Amino acid sequence: MACGGFEVIVALETFHSECMFGYDELDCSDLLSMSGRCGMHKGVKVEMGTHPHSMKQVVNIIVALQRMKHKQSTEFGDDELLNIIMENVIEEHHVNFVRAAQSYVKTMNVQCSVCDEFQKSLVRSGGSPYLIAKTLKGGNDQYKVRFNLSTYMSPTPTKPDSQPVCLGISKSNLYLACTKADQSNSPSLVLKEINDSLDTIVDGDAKGYDHLLFYRTESAVSNNTFESVKFPGWFISTAFDDDERVEMCQTSSARINNFMLKTKN
Repeated sequence: MACGGFEVIVALETFHSECMFGYDELDCSDLLSMSGRCGMHKGVKVEMGTHPHSMKQVVNIIVALQRMKHKQSTEFGDDELLNIIMENVIEEHHVNFVRAAQSYVKTMNVQCSVCDEFQKSLVRSGGSPYLIAKTLKGGNDQYKVRFNLSTYMSPTPTKPDSQPVCLGISKSNLYLACTKADQSNSPSLVLKEINDSLDTIVDGDAKGYDHLLFYRTESAVSNNTFESVKFPGWFISTAFDDDERVEMCQTSSARINNFMLKTKN
């Protein structure tokens, strides 16, 4: 709130003994009506400027000057007057609250295989850094990828009815990660090599470990969706055709994002 667009300037000057106003009789109305010629022994001069100040700043100055009235001596030097005002300054403290980075702590591991709702299994695509979805005939189950599904918990859950998880390929240091090459591209799903234990993952981690986290949400029919924690609204998905790459998609895309977890074979 601006104080009428005016600035109150308090100037400290040398005191003189002749003045028609007694120092102990000064009040707020005196301050606002003084012309500055008497100036309370020329100790305080009040001027009105045009620079806007907040009402709180003006009140602080007036409060400080009012408290000066109760001092016993009327003979103050410049330094003494300055000290009196500074002793009575009302300090303002501005507290900025910084949101702490979200952390995720590993709770358990579950070994499982994953297939989409049309029974296509996730398999490795040769030496490529991604997976494909394929319908496996009898006797070819050895090609399906086995995962170590690690579950996590956070102090402040951000997605109700969902569990943060990481999907690591068993007997390897490869994990599914949702990443972006740059801000202009859509998120993509890749296999990322990780050598750390990932016992704790922090949002915004410099190593990009938060790209490994997915919200697993289970429906009543035992279908699971895996939504990227780093890029909300993007889900692990498969195409309707065989041998197509497992990728990230949004729910409006013509892809499959429901999966079943099998803890045996």
